[in-house]
Amino acid sequence: MTTPLESAEPAVQAAGPADERPTSRGTLQYALSKAGGALFSIAMVLVGTFFVFRLLPGDPVRNLAQGRNMTPDQLDLERRRLGLDKPLIDQFLNFVGDTLRLDLGTSYEYKRPVIDLIGERIGPTLLLTGTGLVIAVSLGIWQGTRAGWRHGSRFDRVSTGVSLLLWSVPTFWLGLLLMMVFGVGIGPIPSLFPFRGIESVDAPDGFGYVLDVASHMVLPCLTLVAVVYAQYLMVMRSSLLEEVSQDYVTVARAKGLRDDEVRRRHAVPNALLPTVTLVFMRIGFVVGGAVTVEYIYTWPGLGQLFYRAIEVPDFTLMQGTFMLITVSVIVMNTLADVVYHLLDPRVRSA
Repeated sequence: MTTPLESAEPAVQAAGPADERPTSRGTLQYALSKAGGALFSIAMVLVGTFFVFRLLPGDPVRNLAQGRNMTPDQLDLERRRLGLDKPLIDQFLNFVGDTLRLDLGTSYEYKRPVIDLIGERIGPTLLLTGTGLVIAVSLGIWQGTRAGWRHGSRFDRVSTGVSLLLWSVPTFWLGLLLMMVFGVGIGPIPSLFPFRGIESVDAPDGFGYVLDVASHMVLPCLTLVAVVYAQYLMVMRSSLLEEVSQDYVTVARAKGLRDDEVRRRHAVPNALLPTVTLVFMRIGFVVGGAVTVEYIYTWPGLGQLFYRAIEVPDFTLMQGTFMLITVSVIVMNTLADVVYHLLDPRVRSA
């Protein structure tokens, strides 16, 4: 008569072939198919980007002429200079050709190449949103692991409740609240952190400059983390709850492994798989930054640049920044699919 542990061993061994590493040919075919889908999506974004922004109300030439006495002839001359006098199909063909040459045009508002404006703003955006992403992922996975492993405990209830509360709060409202409490100061609470821009006017050099930039990052980074980390917590918690009920966890415990070892070596690695897709998706949005947060704290990044482009409206600048954001999201989603294919044998056998 076999014991439950002995009868479970063949099932574990039988699952072995499905866990073998994928062949290079199969992985290459899968990656090429995903790359083809990504190229098609980028083509659709290219078409949509051009025509959607043309539907926005307002004449960009008249908006740019506000505050200046320009005659109708001068307005027509400016419209010809910007290429807005051409038929829509000609504008679209020129837009596609220039984009394929990585020429995103010249901004109506700033009178500078869009690619140069993006190059100046992408650094601060990656610094702010990249730091926020790392903190949010680390915090969310850590709390999600503890909450899922101790389902129903006080830690689970408190951490889940707080994260969902912050997730439901509007970003602009939370940003303004943190600015008033820790930036401006209320009552006995003094002003603790700067809340305008990326650096002080009299910022020192060397390591003092690093500290100055870090102090300016505190409030916008805290706002980003507070409204994002709940996603990782909830996904990790849900995935771990599913893994805890699996047979391999019961077998590992029956073999005498400690609870911490079962969680660290078996449950958590499998529960992390769904989080991979979410992390890659958020990496794509890192390039675009957070429009609301950058606007509230006047952070000189792509988000604030995109907001200004909508205000004008500056079609060329809107097209360039929007294309960068959407293409980065598509590329990261494609990479997530490929990585998931490598990590999860269930995807390879599907």
